[in-house]
Amino acid sequence: MTGLGWFAAIIVGGIAGWLAEKFMHSNMGIIMNIILGIVGAVVLNAILMAVVGSTLGGWIGQLIIGFIGASLLIWVARAVRGRA
Repeated sequence: MTGLGWFAAIIVGGIAGWLAEKFMHSNMGIIMNIILGIVGAVVLNAILMAVVGSTLGGWIGQLIIGFIGASLLIWVARAVRGRA
């Protein structure tokens, strides 16, 4: 997560994962929320860097990126499970 330390990344990732869980009507635990938020932010930051050449910085920017990324990961997991 751009511009955040490890501790801040865990906090922001947890909040982003929790928000995505509520938005997507999913049922995950706190550890999975943190993982989804952090991994979602990393994936979406990489995509934004490749496409746009920059990303959002700071706590709020990374919270937005983490929320969108975690929501996308939940959506992809549901799509894959639906086909299997």
